[in-house]
Amino acid sequence: MLSLGPLEVAPPLVLAPMAGITDGDFRRLIRRVGGCGLVTMEFVSSEGLTRDNPRAWQMLRFSPEERPISVQIYGADPARMAAAAEAVQDTGADVCDINMGCPANRVLKGCAGAALAADLDLATRVIRAVRAVLTIPLTVKLRLGLRDDRHTYLELGRICEGEGVDALTLHPRTARQQYSGQADWSHIAQLAAAVAIPVVGNGDVTTPEGVQRMLDETGCAAVMIGRASLANPWIFRQAAELLAGRLPAEPTLAERRDIIVWHFRQVLDRDDERTALHRLRTFTGWYTHGLPEGRTLRRQLSSLTTAPAVLAAVEDYFISRSAA
Repeated sequence: MLSLGPLEVAPPLVLAPMAGITDGDFRRLIRRVGGCGLVTMEFVSSEGLTRDNPRAWQMLRFSPEERPISVQIYGADPARMAAAAEAVQDTGADVCDINMGCPANRVLKGCAGAALAADLDLATRVIRAVRAVLTIPLTVKLRLGLRDDRHTYLELGRICEGEGVDALTLHPRTARQQYSGQADWSHIAQLAAAVAIPVVGNGDVTTPEGVQRMLDETGCAAVMIGRASLANPWIFRQAAELLAGRLPAEPTLAERRDIIVWHFRQVLDRDDERTALHRLRTFTGWYTHGLPEGRTLRRQLSSLTTAPAVLAAVEDYFISRSAA
């Protein structure tokens, strides 16, 4: 179990924040499947919130069924980060997370995300300012450092602990690596041994068995899963079953149909036609992996030009499979 102040996260499984992915629809989907102890919102710009950007404020919305929920913010100005953290707390979020690990160039150019790993003085001031305004748990997500020749995660981890952060999440790659190569879990073990606060491991967990292996090999308190949940939203439920000593079950064809169709209908109800079509095509590419004749379905859907047509084709696919 992962303890974040008064909040107990059980099972110790966390949905990673993923820009453009972990919106309200996807977070609710993960909750419907089950097994995830804490969902995390895609990161929100402190600059956007403090300059009253409508899109940034729109992103802060969540529904009660998503709880417990963590909201991740990013930025490099301590005062604006503190104001953004207050906004997060005012929404009723359960946890506020500081992004100190994003490797995207647009974030690094603003000295935010993983760039803070190269400026520990600024990182300290950001953490201190945010911690001072919060009564809810505060967590920090970080990488090994900015470059391969300068790992700062142990020093930054100790700073976080000293400033009253409740837990750390480590993705054991550098910012320069992006998502290439292999995540080196030994660094998660080193961080867990170096600090007294809980450490959440993240990176290259693709199966329920991988969750158990990361916990066993690193001594981390919880596991965060990101990209693997796109093709297999059931991974949290399967991992929770494994941790409870039960054999993980594969989702049935009916379960796959229900979740995919539910998600696509949510997108159609909310987004404009162009956005909906893009999102449906994107998620179809993930969801069809593992389905019988999934490649054929993907080719068929790529030729369709409207979002309703994509949804209808998906529904027809499952009807035909059920009748087979």
